[in-house]
Amino acid sequence: MIADYEGDINHLFHVDTDKNIPILATRNMVLFPGIISPVLVGRTASMTLINRLEKNPNTIIGIFCQKNPEVDNPSFDDMYEYGVYAKLIKVLDMPGSDRNKTAIIQGLGRCRLKEITRLKPFMTGVVDGDVEELADNNDQEFQAAYEDLKTTTMEYIKANDEVPDESQFALSNIGNPIIKINFICSNMPLAITDKMALLEKNSMKERVFGLLKLLHKEIQLLSIKHSIQIRTREDIDEQQREYFLQQQIKNIKEELGNGEGSPERLEMIEKAKQKKWSAETEQVFFKELDKLDLINPQSPDYSLQINYLQTMLSLPWEEYTKDDLNLKRAATVLNRDHYGLEKVKERILEYMAVLSLKGNLKSSIICLYGPPGVGKTSLGKSVAKALKRKYVRMSLGGLHDESEIRGHRRTYVGAMPGRIIKSIQKAGSSNPVFILDEIDKITQNTLHGDPASALLEVLDPEQNNTFHDNYIDVDYDLSKVLFIATANDLSTIPAALRDRMELIEVSGYITEEKIEIARKHLVPRELDNTGMNTLPTKPTIGKPALEKIIEQYTRESGVRQLEKQISKIFRKMAYEIALNGNIAEYKIKPEEVEKYLGKPPYYRDIYQGNDYAGVVTGLAWTSVGGEILFVETSLSKGKTPKLTLTGNLGDVMKESAIIALEYIKAHVDALHVDNRIFENWNVHIHVPEGATPKDGPSAGITIATSIASAITQRKVRTKTAMTGEITLRGKVLPVGGIKEKILAAKRAGITDIVICKDNRKDIEDIPEMYVRGVEFHYVENIQEVWNFALTDELVENAVELRIDEK
Repeated sequence: MIADYEGDINHLFHVDTDKNIPILATRNMVLFPGIISPVLVGRTASMTLINRLEKNPNTIIGIFCQKNPEVDNPSFDDMYEYGVYAKLIKVLDMPGSDRNKTAIIQGLGRCRLKEITRLKPFMTGVVDGDVEELADNNDQEFQAAYEDLKTTTMEYIKANDEVPDESQFALSNIGNPIIKINFICSNMPLAITDKMALLEKNSMKERVFGLLKLLHKEIQLLSIKHSIQIRTREDIDEQQREYFLQQQIKNIKEELGNGEGSPERLEMIEKAKQKKWSAETEQVFFKELDKLDLINPQSPDYSLQINYLQTMLSLPWEEYTKDDLNLKRAATVLNRDHYGLEKVKERILEYMAVLSLKGNLKSSIICLYGPPGVGKTSLGKSVAKALKRKYVRMSLGGLHDESEIRGHRRTYVGAMPGRIIKSIQKAGSSNPVFILDEIDKITQNTLHGDPASALLEVLDPEQNNTFHDNYIDVDYDLSKVLFIATANDLSTIPAALRDRMELIEVSGYITEEKIEIARKHLVPRELDNTGMNTLPTKPTIGKPALEKIIEQYTRESGVRQLEKQISKIFRKMAYEIALNGNIAEYKIKPEEVEKYLGKPPYYRDIYQGNDYAGVVTGLAWTSVGGEILFVETSLSKGKTPKLTLTGNLGDVMKESAIIALEYIKAHVDALHVDNRIFENWNVHIHVPEGATPKDGPSAGITIATSIASAITQRKVRTKTAMTGEITLRGKVLPVGGIKEKILAAKRAGITDIVICKDNRKDIEDIPEMYVRGVEFHYVENIQEVWNFALTDELVENAVELRIDEK
């Protein structure tokens, strides 16, 4: 077969021409010897060359393929080394285009490009011919490979939908083996690099083997594609038909190991590049991102995966706001927003000072505890403002599910991150001021876990740098977050959780502090809320009127009720202005308070004098501030003497009364009283306002002095009050709430206060303005109390305590 055409083939492949010939650069096309193929011509240089060839059709040119089809003006380095000699057969004008033509080119012998000698008006270069080694007539191995090639090519054409069926007819009409081999190389949809590798082979036998290898590889890939189509078709239903083609492409890319992915994926990749997360977090993110390509977009799992990835991208991984560590400015901000609360402000400024020196500090966990309405929560906003940090607040009241803290696992329907991570996401930085409000009201040990125990990891500076949220499933660093917890009652907070926090008491405000808070904050705020600040003359509330509102219309530690009463006054004034066009007085005085607020529901006790034996003024602390209380002791004749306690007293206060009585019985000689008095007289101790529960040890010396006054009928020093615990040995112990008690005494007109010597340090901590006008008498035992408090003067109409002689 080969011998019949050998002469023709050799004549076709043998080219006699100059070495410097015109060059036509092609894009994505490799021409083989003996093959006639159309070439679309559009570039200026190529058009010039084709026009020249039309005039000289016998001119031999070189056809070389570009390495990069995007290059418009290729140079020597942009061209493949091997090509073919060629000649122009015919030129066809493209319909509807003046710039493009189609040139019918026939390939001749192979050649190699040595250099480019000219680029304009068309490319020319030095070319060397390359010998084409044809197969031997009797080479059975070549004959067998050639027959296998024909069969394999037909199989490939049938399997590949991209190759038109007409190719089978074209191949069957080619009788020459060499031309058929080159036709297959040139026209099958193989990669350009593969075609160039075939063209570089100067042995036809080697070219056949290389071509067979490529076709077998392509047939295998087509078989894989076919199996993917079958597998994909089994997985889809009627609602997924639109997804079929995309799934097919993705499965092919999975088998081949490449692919760009969806626009959503590309967008998330761009966002991920801007994140400052760790290598471990980045690895987890891209692992989860790869799963996205394997999920049907119409499946519920697709939106769940998108939500997870977007949650990871929205978190501020290692993004921090810069702290403003100007202590003077911070102190100004804290003092402007809150009156008092000196200990809390001092602790915040200490934190800032250490941070300014060290530069990097694990945030401590602060717990502010105290009665409602004293400004614990609002203080967090001021701290954030002082540090110039972001502020987030999370209310823990009634929280009963552990997953609210740690998040839900993604296996659950409706899974989402915990509120800690969601709050950090909302803040937009990893070092906000984080308020954990009402931490004492969190539910413990429920069917849904123990939220209080879940907080242990959050509030431990040694653990929260690797806080694990079940939804994110990646450790998150919370060590730079400044956590501030608030509570009303420490007893309901688990001991382990309480141990992790630095406890700072925020005690209730005294009347003087409430007046300043009202004047600086509450009145201006309510003027704005009620629209009264738009009037030409703004209403005001004087200090005496504010004091009356505080003393007689509120009973609280904070200022919430005070703010409501102020708002009520301004609302009534607004109503009066709207009704009459004016009001009589724009400055509220004490006598006008009842006009707006009605009769006062509360009143303060005032000193009642020393006319009665057994009546002593004590000092008490309550959740709404300090109070004075009166301890009354009376004696009554009885055959079986006993001690009676009334006034709704608690167990501790009852014990104080018993201790006081027993001490007096043991030391009755110091009072110059017959010890048999207790065998003939009943002792009745009463603390007025029986509807109000009373408890605590601080009334010990008051009860002892009351009993002593009753059995001696001696007057108690005028305008004197006392507070302190008593022991069986008569020792006076220190008590708390000193600041509140002193202010209550001042309001009641007390001038002398008897107090334990160990409480001197508490007095020294109180600003001088609060203790002015009060003299303190420090004592160590009850004898010193009596020496000061009991006068030698008997009360009028003193009772003679007779003792029955047996």
